[in-house]
Amino acid sequence: MNLGLLLEMVASSFPDRPAVAGGDVALTYDQLHRRAQACAERLVQGGFDSLVYCGPNDVTFPIALFGAAAAGVEFIPLNYRLADEQLHPLVEAHPGALVVAASPPVPGADPERTIDRRELLAEPEPTSAEEIELPPFVDPEDVAVVLYTSGTSGRPKAAWLRHRHLTAYVLGTVEFANADDDQAALVTVPPYHIAGLANLLSNVYAARRIVYLDAFEAEVWLDTARSQAVTQAMVVPTMLARVVAHLDGEPADLPALRTLSYGGSRMPLPVLERALELFGDTGFVNAYGLTETSSTIALLGPDDHAAARAGDPVARQRLGSVGKLLPGIEVEVRGPDDEMLAPSEPGLIFLRGEQVSGEYAGGSVLDEQGWFPTKDRGWVDADGYLFIEGRADDTIIRGGENIAPAEIEDVLARHPAVADVVVVGVPDDEWGQRIAAVVVLAPGVATTAEELQDYTRQHLRGSKTPDLVVFRAELPRTPTGKLLRREVLADLAG
Repeated sequence: MNLGLLLEMVASSFPDRPAVAGGDVALTYDQLHRRAQACAERLVQGGFDSLVYCGPNDVTFPIALFGAAAAGVEFIPLNYRLADEQLHPLVEAHPGALVVAASPPVPGADPERTIDRRELLAEPEPTSAEEIELPPFVDPEDVAVVLYTSGTSGRPKAAWLRHRHLTAYVLGTVEFANADDDQAALVTVPPYHIAGLANLLSNVYAARRIVYLDAFEAEVWLDTARSQAVTQAMVVPTMLARVVAHLDGEPADLPALRTLSYGGSRMPLPVLERALELFGDTGFVNAYGLTETSSTIALLGPDDHAAARAGDPVARQRLGSVGKLLPGIEVEVRGPDDEMLAPSEPGLIFLRGEQVSGEYAGGSVLDEQGWFPTKDRGWVDADGYLFIEGRADDTIIRGGENIAPAEIEDVLARHPAVADVVVVGVPDDEWGQRIAAVVVLAPGVATTAEELQDYTRQHLRGSKTPDLVVFRAELPRTPTGKLLRREVLADLAG
Protein backbone atom coordinates (compact mmCIF):
# COMPACT_ATOMS: atom_id res chain seq x y z
CA MET A 1 0.00 0.00 0.00
CA ASN A 2 1.17 3.55 -0.75
CA LEU A 3 -0.25 6.99 -0.06
CA GLY A 4 -1.49 7.52 -3.60
CA LEU A 5 -3.83 4.53 -3.30
CA LEU A 6 -5.55 6.07 -0.26
CA LEU A 7 -6.87 8.97 -2.34
CA GLU A 8 -7.51 6.81 -5.40
CA MET A 9 -9.76 4.49 -3.42
CA VAL A 10 -11.89 7.34 -2.06
CA ALA A 11 -12.05 9.24 -5.36
CA SER A 12 -13.25 6.15 -7.23
CA SER A 13 -15.91 5.41 -4.58
CA PHE A 14 -17.10 8.97 -3.81
CA PRO A 15 -16.07 11.18 -6.75
CA ASP A 16 -18.62 13.93 -6.10
CA ARG A 17 -18.22 14.13 -2.32
CA PRO A 18 -16.68 17.44 -1.10
CA ALA A 19 -13.03 16.79 -0.21
CA VAL A 20 -11.12 19.94 0.72
CA ALA A 21 -11.88 23.62 1.09
CA GLY A 22 -9.75 26.60 1.99
CA GLY A 23 -10.16 30.29 1.26
CA ASP A 24 -12.26 30.56 -1.90
CA VAL A 25 -11.26 27.13 -3.28
CA ALA A 26 -13.23 23.92 -2.82
CA LEU A 27 -12.67 20.55 -4.50
CA THR A 28 -14.52 17.25 -4.66
CA TYR A 29 -12.58 14.01 -4.27
CA ASP A 30 -12.56 13.50 -8.02
CA GLN A 31 -11.26 17.02 -8.59
CA LEU A 32 -8.59 16.56 -5.92
CA HIS A 33 -7.50 13.25 -7.44
CA ARG A 34 -7.30 14.64 -10.98
CA ARG A 35 -5.23 17.62 -9.83
CA ALA A 36 -2.91 15.33 -7.88
CA GLN A 37 -2.46 13.20 -10.99
CA ALA A 38 -1.68 16.32 -13.03
CA CYS A 39 0.87 17.34 -10.39
CA ALA A 40 2.44 13.89 -10.62
CA GLU A 41 2.69 14.18 -14.40
CA ARG A 42 4.40 17.55 -14.02
CA LEU A 43 6.94 16.03 -11.65
CA VAL A 44 7.65 13.07 -13.94
CA GLN A 45 7.90 15.31 -16.99
CA GLY A 46 10.40 17.55 -15.19
CA GLY A 47 12.47 14.61 -14.00
CA PHE A 48 12.18 15.72 -10.37
CA ASP A 49 12.99 13.30 -7.55
CA SER A 50 11.36 15.31 -4.74
CA LEU A 51 8.76 17.99 -4.09
CA VAL A 52 9.32 20.69 -1.46
CA TYR A 53 6.21 22.45 -0.15
CA CYS A 54 6.48 25.87 1.52
CA GLY A 55 3.14 27.19 2.61
CA PRO A 56 0.35 27.27 5.18
CA ASN A 57 -2.77 25.13 5.35
CA ASP A 58 -4.08 25.38 1.83
CA VAL A 59 -5.83 23.24 -0.77
CA THR A 60 -2.51 23.04 -2.62
CA PHE A 61 -1.08 20.96 0.25
CA PRO A 62 -3.09 17.77 -0.42
CA ILE A 63 -2.64 18.24 -4.18
CA ALA A 64 1.13 18.42 -3.74
CA LEU A 65 1.31 15.55 -1.23
CA PHE A 66 -0.74 13.10 -3.28
CA GLY A 67 0.91 14.31 -6.49
CA ALA A 68 4.33 13.47 -5.09
CA ALA A 69 3.03 10.08 -3.92
CA ALA A 70 1.63 9.24 -7.36
CA ALA A 71 4.92 10.26 -8.98
CA GLY A 72 6.91 8.15 -6.54
CA VAL A 73 8.99 11.07 -5.26
CA GLU A 74 9.71 12.33 -1.75
CA PHE A 75 7.46 15.05 -0.32
CA ILE A 76 9.10 17.61 1.99
CA PRO A 77 6.82 20.16 3.70
CA LEU A 78 8.91 22.95 5.26
CA ASN A 79 8.17 25.60 7.83
CA TYR A 80 7.73 28.66 5.62
CA ARG A 81 7.90 30.88 8.73
CA LEU A 82 11.60 30.16 9.24
CA ALA A 83 14.07 32.97 8.75
CA ASP A 84 15.66 33.10 5.30
CA GLU A 85 19.01 31.86 6.60
CA GLN A 86 17.27 28.79 8.09
CA LEU A 87 14.82 28.05 5.27
CA HIS A 88 17.13 28.44 2.29
CA PRO A 89 19.57 25.62 3.26
CA LEU A 90 16.64 23.22 3.74
CA VAL A 91 15.25 24.09 0.31
CA GLU A 92 18.67 23.64 -1.27
CA ALA A 93 19.13 20.27 0.46
CA HIS A 94 16.27 18.91 -1.68
CA PRO A 95 16.94 20.06 -5.26
CA GLY A 96 13.68 18.79 -6.71
CA ALA A 97 10.50 20.67 -7.51
CA LEU A 98 9.31 23.48 -5.25
CA VAL A 99 5.81 24.71 -4.51
CA VAL A 100 5.54 28.04 -2.72
CA ALA A 101 2.04 28.71 -1.41
CA ALA A 102 3.09 31.44 1.00
CA SER A 103 4.21 35.02 0.62
CA PRO A 104 6.94 36.20 0.30
CA PRO A 105 8.51 33.57 -1.96
CA VAL A 106 11.52 31.54 -0.87
CA PRO A 107 14.63 33.69 -1.41
CA GLY A 108 16.89 32.52 -4.20
CA ALA A 109 14.50 29.80 -5.37
CA ASP A 110 15.30 28.60 -8.87
CA PRO A 111 12.37 29.46 -11.16
CA GLU A 112 13.17 26.37 -13.23
CA ARG A 113 12.21 24.13 -10.32
CA THR A 114 9.28 26.19 -8.99
CA ILE A 115 5.71 25.09 -9.69
CA ASP A 116 3.18 27.91 -9.47
CA ARG A 117 0.36 27.08 -7.04
CA ARG A 118 -2.10 28.35 -9.67
CA GLU A 119 -0.90 25.52 -11.89
CA LEU A 120 -1.80 22.99 -9.19
CA LEU A 121 -5.24 24.50 -8.61
CA ALA A 122 -6.15 24.83 -12.30
CA GLU A 123 -8.51 22.38 -13.98
CA PRO A 124 -6.28 19.75 -15.62
CA GLU A 125 -6.11 19.70 -19.38
CA PRO A 126 -7.79 16.75 -21.13
CA THR A 127 -5.44 13.80 -21.49
CA SER A 128 -3.51 14.04 -24.73
CA ALA A 129 -2.52 11.21 -27.05
CA GLU A 130 1.01 11.44 -25.67
CA GLU A 131 0.01 10.84 -22.09
CA ILE A 132 2.79 11.03 -19.53
CA GLU A 133 3.17 7.66 -17.90
CA LEU A 134 3.24 7.62 -14.11
CA PRO A 135 5.06 4.88 -12.22
CA PRO A 136 2.88 1.76 -12.38
CA PHE A 137 4.02 0.74 -8.90
CA VAL A 138 5.23 2.82 -5.96
CA ASP A 139 7.16 0.65 -3.55
CA PRO A 140 5.84 0.84 0.04
CA GLU A 141 9.50 0.79 1.11
CA ASP A 142 10.17 4.10 -0.65
CA VAL A 143 10.48 7.25 1.46
CA ALA A 144 7.15 9.08 1.13
CA VAL A 145 7.62 12.11 3.38
CA VAL A 146 10.59 13.86 4.93
CA LEU A 147 9.64 15.85 8.02
CA TYR A 148 12.02 18.07 9.92
CA THR A 149 11.69 17.74 13.67
CA SER A 150 10.85 20.94 15.50
CA GLY A 151 14.30 21.28 16.99
CA THR A 152 13.18 22.37 20.46
CA SER A 153 16.53 21.33 21.92
CA GLY A 154 18.87 21.44 18.95
CA ARG A 155 19.18 21.50 15.19
CA PRO A 156 16.19 19.96 13.34
CA LYS A 157 16.69 16.46 11.96
CA ALA A 158 15.19 15.06 8.76
CA ALA A 159 12.92 12.18 9.75
CA TRP A 160 12.12 9.66 7.01
CA LEU A 161 8.62 8.22 6.83
CA ARG A 162 8.16 5.49 4.26
CA HIS A 163 4.84 4.71 2.58
CA ARG A 164 4.45 1.56 4.69
CA HIS A 165 4.83 3.51 7.95
CA LEU A 166 2.17 6.07 7.11
CA THR A 167 -0.29 3.60 5.59
CA ALA A 168 0.15 1.30 8.60
CA TYR A 169 -0.96 4.19 10.81
CA VAL A 170 -3.97 5.02 8.61
CA LEU A 171 -5.13 1.45 8.04
CA GLY A 172 -4.69 0.63 11.72
CA THR A 173 -6.74 3.56 13.01
CA VAL A 174 -9.34 4.46 10.35
CA GLU A 175 -12.05 2.39 8.72
CA PHE A 176 -12.31 3.08 4.99
CA ALA A 177 -14.98 5.66 4.13
CA ASN A 178 -16.48 5.51 7.61
CA ALA A 179 -17.49 9.19 7.57
CA ASP A 180 -21.05 10.21 6.81
CA ASP A 181 -21.45 12.73 4.03
CA ASP A 182 -22.24 15.48 6.56
CA GLN A 183 -18.96 15.13 8.44
CA ALA A 184 -16.35 17.88 8.22
CA ALA A 185 -12.93 18.23 9.83
CA LEU A 186 -11.44 21.60 10.71
CA VAL A 187 -7.64 21.60 10.33
CA THR A 188 -5.41 24.33 11.73
CA VAL A 189 -2.23 22.42 12.57
CA PRO A 190 0.51 23.28 10.04
CA PRO A 191 1.34 20.96 7.12
CA TYR A 192 5.00 20.66 8.13
CA HIS A 193 4.00 18.99 11.42
CA ILE A 194 3.22 15.27 11.68
CA ALA A 195 -0.24 16.10 13.05
CA GLY A 196 -1.07 18.10 9.91
CA LEU A 197 0.08 15.27 7.68
CA ALA A 198 -1.68 12.51 9.64
CA ASN A 199 -4.84 14.61 9.87
CA LEU A 200 -4.98 14.87 6.10
CA LEU A 201 -4.34 11.19 5.45
CA SER A 202 -6.83 9.89 8.02
CA ASN A 203 -9.60 12.29 7.00
CA VAL A 204 -9.13 11.49 3.31
CA TYR A 205 -9.25 7.74 3.95
CA ALA A 206 -12.43 8.27 5.98
CA ALA A 207 -13.86 10.25 3.01
CA ARG A 208 -14.46 13.27 5.23
CA ARG A 209 -14.68 16.90 4.07
CA ILE A 210 -11.62 18.89 5.20
CA VAL A 211 -11.81 22.60 5.96
CA TYR A 212 -8.46 24.41 6.14
CA LEU A 213 -7.67 27.54 8.12
CA ASP A 214 -4.38 29.10 7.03
CA ALA A 215 -3.90 30.89 10.36
CA PHE A 216 -5.32 30.36 13.83
CA GLU A 217 -7.37 32.94 15.71
CA ALA A 218 -9.75 31.80 18.41
CA GLU A 219 -12.73 33.83 17.18
CA VAL A 220 -12.19 32.80 13.55
CA TRP A 221 -11.79 29.15 14.58
CA LEU A 222 -15.10 29.21 16.49
CA ASP A 223 -16.93 31.07 13.70
CA THR A 224 -15.63 28.64 11.08
CA ALA A 225 -16.57 25.61 13.16
CA ARG A 226 -20.12 26.96 13.44
CA SER A 227 -20.58 28.14 9.84
CA GLN A 228 -19.10 24.96 8.35
CA ALA A 229 -20.95 22.64 10.77
CA VAL A 230 -17.62 21.07 11.71
CA THR A 231 -17.96 17.64 13.30
CA GLN A 232 -14.28 16.87 14.01
CA ALA A 233 -11.40 19.18 14.89
CA MET A 234 -7.85 18.93 16.13
CA VAL A 235 -5.95 21.60 18.08
CA VAL A 236 -2.67 21.94 19.90
CA PRO A 237 -2.79 23.01 23.58
CA THR A 238 -1.96 26.66 22.94
CA MET A 239 -4.88 26.87 20.51
CA LEU A 240 -7.31 25.36 22.98
CA ALA A 241 -6.03 27.70 25.70
CA ARG A 242 -6.77 30.70 23.46
CA VAL A 243 -10.24 29.39 22.62
CA VAL A 244 -11.00 28.89 26.32
CA ALA A 245 -9.75 32.40 27.12
CA HIS A 246 -11.84 33.86 24.29
CA LEU A 247 -14.99 32.10 25.51
CA ASP A 248 -14.44 33.68 28.94
CA GLY A 249 -16.76 31.25 30.69
CA GLU A 250 -19.45 31.17 27.98
CA PRO A 251 -20.43 27.85 26.34
CA ALA A 252 -18.68 27.09 23.05
CA ASP A 253 -22.05 26.63 21.28
CA LEU A 254 -20.82 24.13 18.68
CA PRO A 255 -23.75 21.69 18.39
CA ALA A 256 -22.29 19.87 15.36
CA LEU A 257 -18.88 19.23 16.92
CA ARG A 258 -18.68 15.56 17.87
CA THR A 259 -14.97 15.14 18.54
CA LEU A 260 -12.23 17.56 19.57
CA SER A 261 -8.74 16.05 19.50
CA TYR A 262 -5.72 17.65 21.06
CA GLY A 263 -2.02 16.85 21.02
CA GLY A 264 1.32 18.00 19.68
CA SER A 265 2.55 19.09 23.10
CA ARG A 266 1.60 18.74 26.73
CA MET A 267 -1.90 19.94 27.71
CA PRO A 268 -2.14 21.98 30.94
CA LEU A 269 -4.77 20.30 33.11
CA PRO A 270 -6.51 23.57 34.11
CA VAL A 271 -7.08 24.41 30.43
CA LEU A 272 -8.46 20.94 29.72
CA GLU A 273 -10.78 21.01 32.72
CA ARG A 274 -12.24 24.38 31.68
CA ALA A 275 -12.64 23.19 28.09
CA LEU A 276 -14.54 20.07 29.19
CA GLU A 277 -17.09 22.31 30.87
CA LEU A 278 -17.41 24.82 28.01
CA PHE A 279 -17.72 22.31 25.16
CA GLY A 280 -20.66 20.40 26.63
CA ASP A 281 -21.25 17.03 24.97
CA THR A 282 -18.28 17.19 22.60
CA GLY A 283 -16.08 14.11 22.92
CA PHE A 284 -12.47 14.92 23.77
CA VAL A 285 -9.53 12.83 22.57
CA ASN A 286 -5.90 13.16 23.63
CA ALA A 287 -3.63 11.90 20.84
CA TYR A 288 0.01 11.21 21.69
CA GLY A 289 2.60 10.46 19.06
CA LEU A 290 5.88 11.53 17.54
CA THR A 291 7.13 12.42 14.09
CA GLU A 292 9.17 9.21 14.11
CA THR A 293 6.11 7.09 14.91
CA SER A 294 4.02 8.40 12.00
CA SER A 295 1.76 10.28 14.42
CA THR A 296 -0.52 8.82 17.10
CA ILE A 297 0.44 5.73 19.07
CA ALA A 298 -1.82 6.22 22.13
CA LEU A 299 -5.28 7.69 22.74
CA LEU A 300 -7.23 8.89 25.76
CA GLY A 301 -10.78 8.71 24.47
CA PRO A 302 -14.11 10.46 25.02
CA ASP A 303 -15.32 8.01 27.68
CA ASP A 304 -12.31 8.72 29.89
CA HIS A 305 -12.78 12.47 29.52
CA ALA A 306 -16.52 12.23 30.21
CA ALA A 307 -15.92 10.17 33.35
CA ALA A 308 -13.40 12.74 34.58
CA ARG A 309 -15.87 15.55 33.96
CA ALA A 310 -18.49 13.60 35.93
CA GLY A 311 -16.13 13.54 38.91
CA ASP A 312 -14.73 10.01 38.81
CA PRO A 313 -11.49 10.38 40.82
CA VAL A 314 -9.65 7.62 38.90
CA ALA A 315 -10.66 9.15 35.55
CA ARG A 316 -9.58 12.60 36.74
CA GLN A 317 -6.16 11.20 37.53
CA ARG A 318 -6.01 9.65 34.08
CA LEU A 319 -6.49 13.05 32.47
CA GLY A 320 -2.78 13.36 33.12
CA SER A 321 -2.13 10.35 30.87
CA VAL A 322 -2.14 9.98 27.09
CA GLY A 323 -4.39 6.95 27.29
CA LYS A 324 -3.88 3.45 25.96
CA LEU A 325 -1.69 2.23 23.11
CA LEU A 326 -3.20 1.71 19.67
CA PRO A 327 -3.46 -1.86 18.36
CA GLY A 328 -0.14 -2.98 16.91
CA ILE A 329 1.96 -0.72 19.15
CA GLU A 330 4.18 -2.18 21.88
CA VAL A 331 5.81 -0.26 24.72
CA GLU A 332 8.67 -0.92 27.11
CA VAL A 333 9.68 1.29 30.02
CA ARG A 334 13.37 0.89 30.84
CA GLY A 335 15.60 1.93 33.69
CA PRO A 336 19.08 3.48 33.58
CA ASP A 337 20.73 0.10 32.95
CA ASP A 338 18.30 -0.75 30.13
CA GLU A 339 16.35 -3.06 32.45
CA MET A 340 12.59 -3.51 32.12
CA LEU A 341 10.62 -1.69 34.80
CA ALA A 342 7.45 -2.80 36.57
CA PRO A 343 4.08 -1.07 36.02
CA SER A 344 3.93 2.50 37.39
CA GLU A 345 7.73 2.75 37.66
CA PRO A 346 8.96 5.78 35.68
CA GLY A 347 11.71 5.37 33.13
CA LEU A 348 12.60 5.80 29.46
CA ILE A 349 9.89 4.91 26.96
CA PHE A 350 10.62 2.63 23.98
CA LEU A 351 8.07 1.90 21.23
CA ARG A 352 7.75 -0.72 18.50
CA GLY A 353 5.23 -1.26 15.69
CA GLU A 354 4.62 -1.26 11.94
CA GLN A 355 4.07 2.52 11.87
CA VAL A 356 7.25 3.29 13.82
CA SER A 357 10.01 4.59 11.56
CA GLY A 358 12.78 5.79 13.86
CA GLU A 359 14.77 6.64 10.75
CA TYR A 360 16.59 9.82 9.80
CA ALA A 361 18.66 11.03 6.88
CA GLY A 362 21.70 9.80 8.80
CA GLY A 363 20.34 6.32 9.47
CA SER A 364 18.01 4.37 11.76
CA VAL A 365 18.05 4.57 15.56
CA LEU A 366 16.00 1.40 16.05
CA ASP A 367 17.76 -1.31 18.03
CA GLU A 368 18.17 -4.87 16.77
CA GLN A 369 14.69 -5.80 18.02
CA GLY A 370 13.07 -2.79 16.33
CA TRP A 371 12.57 -0.69 19.47
CA PHE A 372 12.56 3.09 19.06
CA PRO A 373 13.98 5.23 21.92
CA THR A 374 11.51 8.09 22.27
CA LYS A 375 13.69 9.99 24.77
CA ASP A 376 10.48 10.62 26.72
CA ARG A 377 10.21 9.67 30.38
CA GLY A 378 7.06 8.13 31.77
CA TRP A 379 5.35 5.00 32.94
CA VAL A 380 2.46 2.64 32.19
CA ASP A 381 0.03 1.95 35.01
CA ALA A 382 -1.45 -1.45 35.86
CA ASP A 383 -4.46 -0.78 33.58
CA GLY A 384 -2.34 0.07 30.54
CA TYR A 385 -2.57 3.87 30.64
CA LEU A 386 0.59 5.62 29.46
CA PHE A 387 1.78 8.65 31.43
CA ILE A 388 4.39 11.02 29.99
CA GLU A 389 6.55 13.04 32.38
CA GLY A 390 8.35 14.88 29.59
CA ARG A 391 11.59 14.69 27.70
CA ALA A 392 14.37 12.87 29.52
CA ASP A 393 16.70 15.80 28.84
CA ASP A 394 14.25 18.11 30.66
CA THR A 395 14.44 16.19 33.93
CA ILE A 396 15.86 18.34 36.73
CA ILE A 397 18.39 16.59 38.99
CA ARG A 398 18.49 18.54 42.24
CA GLY A 399 20.64 17.11 45.01
CA GLY A 400 20.45 13.66 43.40
CA GLU A 401 16.64 13.72 43.13
CA ASN A 402 15.02 13.42 39.71
CA ILE A 403 12.28 16.04 39.38
CA ALA A 404 9.82 16.20 36.47
CA PRO A 405 9.14 19.83 35.44
CA ALA A 406 5.61 18.87 34.37
CA GLU A 407 4.55 18.16 37.95
CA ILE A 408 5.54 21.64 39.10
CA GLU A 409 4.11 23.27 35.97
CA ASP A 410 0.71 21.65 36.62
CA VAL A 411 0.60 23.09 40.14
CA LEU A 412 1.64 26.60 39.09
CA ALA A 413 -0.79 26.57 36.14
CA ARG A 414 -3.66 26.27 38.62
CA HIS A 415 -2.78 29.56 40.32
CA PRO A 416 -5.26 32.23 39.13
CA ALA A 417 -2.45 34.68 38.34
CA VAL A 418 -0.60 32.29 36.01
CA ALA A 419 -1.44 32.27 32.30
CA ASP A 420 1.58 30.26 31.16
CA VAL A 421 4.57 28.66 32.85
CA VAL A 422 7.67 26.61 32.16
CA VAL A 423 9.97 25.00 34.73
CA VAL A 424 13.62 24.30 33.92
CA GLY A 425 16.79 23.32 35.75
CA VAL A 426 19.61 25.87 35.96
CA PRO A 427 23.20 25.03 37.03
CA ASP A 428 24.06 25.26 40.72
CA ASP A 429 27.38 24.51 42.43
CA GLU A 430 25.80 23.13 45.59
CA TRP A 431 22.74 21.21 44.35
CA GLY A 432 23.81 20.42 40.78
CA GLN A 433 20.69 22.15 39.50
CA ARG A 434 18.20 24.63 40.90
CA ILE A 435 14.54 24.78 39.92
CA ALA A 436 13.57 27.90 37.95
CA ALA A 437 10.01 28.80 37.01
CA VAL A 438 9.37 31.30 34.22
CA VAL A 439 5.85 32.67 34.51
CA VAL A 440 3.53 34.65 32.25
CA LEU A 441 0.88 36.46 34.27
CA ALA A 442 -2.79 36.47 33.38
CA PRO A 443 -4.05 39.85 32.15
CA GLY A 444 -4.88 42.23 34.97
CA VAL A 445 -3.69 39.89 37.72
CA ALA A 446 -0.64 40.41 39.91
CA THR A 447 1.37 38.15 42.19
CA THR A 448 4.88 37.78 43.55
CA ALA A 449 7.60 35.17 43.33
CA GLU A 450 7.21 34.46 47.03
CA GLU A 451 3.47 33.87 46.70
CA LEU A 452 3.99 31.37 43.87
CA GLN A 453 6.71 29.60 45.85
CA ASP A 454 4.40 29.31 48.86
CA TYR A 455 1.59 28.06 46.60
CA THR A 456 3.83 25.34 45.19
CA ARG A 457 5.05 24.36 48.65
CA GLN A 458 1.43 23.84 49.76
CA HIS A 459 0.86 21.29 47.01
CA LEU A 460 4.27 19.63 46.64
CA ARG A 461 7.08 18.83 49.01
CA GLY A 462 9.68 21.50 49.66
CA SER A 463 12.36 20.04 47.39
CA LYS A 464 10.08 20.67 44.40
CA THR A 465 9.47 24.33 45.20
CA PRO A 466 11.09 26.65 42.62
CA ASP A 467 14.27 28.25 43.90
CA LEU A 468 13.80 31.02 41.37
CA VAL A 469 10.66 32.58 39.89
CA VAL A 470 10.93 35.12 37.08
CA PHE A 471 8.22 36.83 35.04
CA ARG A 472 8.13 37.30 31.28
CA ALA A 473 5.60 38.75 28.83
CA GLU A 474 5.49 35.47 26.86
CA LEU A 475 7.23 32.12 26.48
CA PRO A 476 9.09 31.07 23.33
CA ARG A 477 7.11 28.40 21.49
CA THR A 478 7.01 26.73 18.11
CA PRO A 479 3.91 27.30 15.92
CA THR A 480 2.53 24.02 17.30
CA GLY A 481 2.91 25.17 20.89
CA LYS A 482 6.02 23.29 21.97
CA LEU A 483 8.11 25.17 24.48
CA LEU A 484 11.59 26.08 23.30
CA ARG A 485 13.35 25.26 26.54
CA ARG A 486 16.78 26.00 25.14
CA GLU A 487 15.67 29.61 24.56
CA VAL A 488 14.28 29.80 28.10
CA LEU A 489 17.62 28.57 29.47
CA ALA A 490 19.55 30.99 27.29
CA ASP A 491 17.39 33.85 28.55
CA LEU A 492 18.00 32.87 32.18
CA ALA A 493 21.73 32.46 31.58
CA GLY A 494 21.92 35.91 30.01
